[in-house]
Amino acid sequence: MTPSLPNAESVKPRVRRNLTLTIGLGLVGLLIFAALFAPLLAPADPNAQQMAVRLMPPSADHWLGTDGFGRDLLSRVIYGARPTLLLVSLILVLTIPVGMLIGISAGYLGGWAERVLMRITDIFLSLPNLVIALALVAMMGPGLMNGALALALTSWPPFARQARAETLALRRSDYLAAARMQGINGLRLMFGHILPLCLPTAVVRAALSLGGIILSAAGLGFLGMGIQPPTAEWGSMVAEGSKVIFDQWWVAAVPGGAILFASLAFNLTGDGLRDRLDTRNDN
Repeated sequence: MTPSLPNAESVKPRVRRNLTLTIGLGLVGLLIFAALFAPLLAPADPNAQQMAVRLMPPSADHWLGTDGFGRDLLSRVIYGARPTLLLVSLILVLTIPVGMLIGISAGYLGGWAERVLMRITDIFLSLPNLVIALALVAMMGPGLMNGALALALTSWPPFARQARAETLALRRSDYLAAARMQGINGLRLMFGHILPLCLPTAVVRAALSLGGIILSAAGLGFLGMGIQPPTAEWGSMVAEGSKVIFDQWWVAAVPGGAILFASLAFNLTGDGLRDRLDTRNDN
């Protein structure tokens, strides 16, 4: 008997998933490459002011134009990837462990512990991210670390709710029952067996949430509560460009395009990872 060929209709979803993930990872890789090799890629010093060429449109000398201080926008956009990726990394390092710890503990322990932890999660989930972040940064002072702490404070509840739901589904599974029969309980069961099973979906959620985190970080910079000048940061660059947006549109459009690029890259990566790990639609 000749082996049956795969149905064309069943191949299309797989091709789409692989294409989305490939494009997303490629864009993220390009963003990381620009951040790592900014000194080699940037055509000029991002903080060098040349008032004689201020607010110049894109040209052969300055491919993306210059800002109000005569600084090369291409160089500043390339260097602006560094604080953005660093801020995103700090937020993920803070939010994923906290969310997973609370969610797995609530789902595994149950009872009053679950009720208390989930009510705390609901309280933080109801808080508007950017407003609370602005209030915290106003109290602690602007800066990279304070901005990361402020955004992380309201970014962990979705991870906790998802980890709790998965832990509840796993708690009575045969897999954990077999582990208990071997004498595995408590923290060893929670973090040695349940945590690895919850990590893939946490990674997908993290990738999907990065676009919103980048927008929130840019919002802090736009309002002057993020990384302070003269450091190149996309949000503060958009704020500077908004003052002359009707006459010199490129000053705000260039960093705005960078924010769009980064958000799109992480959204495509998260969407591709979600489809890749979800086998329910496979034939």
